[in-house]
Amino acid sequence: MNRDHVLMGVVGRPHGVRGLVHVHSYTAVAEDLATYDGLVDDLGRPWRLSWHGNGIARLHDAAGHAIDSREAAQQMVNRKLYVPRASLPEPDEDEFYFADLVGLEAREQGTDRVVGRVAAVHDYGAGTSLEIDGPGGNILLPFTEGCVPVVNVGAGWIAICQPDEIEVPVECFPGTAGQGDAP
Repeated sequence: MNRDHVLMGVVGRPHGVRGLVHVHSYTAVAEDLATYDGLVDDLGRPWRLSWHGNGIARLHDAAGHAIDSREAAQQMVNRKLYVPRASLPEPDEDEFYFADLVGLEAREQGTDRVVGRVAAVHDYGAGTSLEIDGPGGNILLPFTEGCVPVVNVGAGWIAICQPDEIEVPVECFPGTAGQGDAP
């Protein structure tokens, strides 16, 4: 999709045999995904969504025909759902859409040294992280105020602070404590 659309959800696995699917909504209130006009998939095809339970939905195509079989629902798995940016409210001064972060230059905090560019924003449920693609490879950085203290979407950059060292206590890895000790 292009910059005129914002990723708002992803179709998951089928639910049952009558065409219902699990849908992961990226809206603040999941049910709001069904209220947006102009919902399109990553192939540009228009859809309308109606909820049938917690995270369970039915998809209707542009002609109003619903997906009505498990096989048709299976073909929609991992299909991304986008909304036109124009139908979304403008973010406040200190807010932004994650889609706006992709492509921003990542600079080391306090310097002009460019580390790379934001390649992707990931959220697997335990917190959001930024994937920074740079000449030395990719960096996965927690998207926290401590690691990303400045976001300047208008100027096209973010400031980052990479953790110097991460210590993981040995007790986090069962079976490793006392290695090398005689039984």
